Order: sequence, then structure tokens, then C-alpha cells
Amino acid sequence: MKPADRLSALRVVLAPLFFIVYYLPVWNPAGFNAAFPRFAAWSVPALWLIFIAAELTDMLDGMVARRRGEVSDFGRLFDPFADTLVQLTLFLCFVLEGILPALLFLPIIYREFGILFIRNLMLKKGTAMGARMGGKIKTVAYISACALALLAASLRRLDADARFVSAAGTAAAAVFAVSVVLAVVSFFDYLKVYRGAR
Repeated sequence: MKPADRLSALRVVLAPLFFIVYYLPVWNPAGFNAAFPRFAAWSVPALWLIFIAAELTDMLDGMVARRRGEVSDFGRLFDPFADTLVQLTLFLCFVLEGILPALLFLPIIYREFGILFIRNLMLKKGTAMGARMGGKIKTVAYISACALALLAASLRRLDADARFVSAAGTAAAAVFAVSVVLAVVSFFDYLKVYRGAR
């Protein structure tokens, strides 16, 4: 793997790590919470560090690849794969906790698998389809929704005023809804590119 690909690979590791840290206080395996009674609160900075690290590697891997002249077909496919893995993992955590609506999660899953299918079809034609502008805009909306949802989860774990938790959760759900619309629109943009390449 090239250096940029290693940064993408780091996100593949960070995604399940986020899930584990997020759900340890919820699972309460073998008296875990009794042994670590403040873990829910202490998990907050850990979750933010993982989230920020994942988004920083997303920003840096493309920069590193372009600066080193190492843009490759593998990187064009691996980068969005790592992005999707992180985003779906975070969304799953927030949906399971009731911060984000489950109904809106389904079209996102369908969209991401649909894009994966289209990329495979394009690959058969000898073209590695990278991220398009609509997909990048969608990603910004995803990140914003995740940040607001993580804020709501953090406030809840820190026993903040319920009004603040509710406000952050409502804002996260609203941005999440916008991101679903952007995701669907960008899917049809990718589909248009595929049809044009036939």
C-alpha cells in the first residue's frame, strides 16, 4: 500500500473501534460498568478523537496521493470504501441509540450499496469511478449529521440538560434528512455517468 492508502486503511480500523467504544457502556458485559462506573463520560473524548482522526485521514489521503503523484485506481476505490465504512458505522450507532431515525437510514444503506454496484460495473469497463462532486457534498452532510449526533450522544453521557440533548438530536435528525436527499440525488448522478459510459 502507498502512504495515502495506509491513511484510508486507518479508517477501516477506526470504524469498528468507534463502535466498540460507543457501545461498551451500553452492553455492560460482566459488570463492565460496575468496574468502570464513569466510562460513559470518559468515552466522550475518546469518541471525538476517533471521529476527528477518521475525518482527518479522509481529508489527508487524497492530498498525500496528489502531492506524491500516487493517485491510483486502487486508491479511487479504497478511499470511498473506507469513507462508507466509517459513515455507516457511525450512523448505525446513532440509529440504535434513537438519536437518528431508523427510517432514514435505510435509503442511505441502499444508496451506498447501489454505488458500490455501479463502481464494480464501471470497473468491468476498465474505469475506476472516484468520488464526484455530488458525492463530496453528500459526504459533508454525512459528517455534519454525525457530528451533531455525536454531540447529542456526548451531552447525554455527560448528563447535560435534556433540552440541550434534544436540541442537538433534532438538529442532527434534520441534517440527516437533508443528507438522505443529497445521497439519492448523487446516486442518480453516478447512474448517469455509468449510462454515459455504456
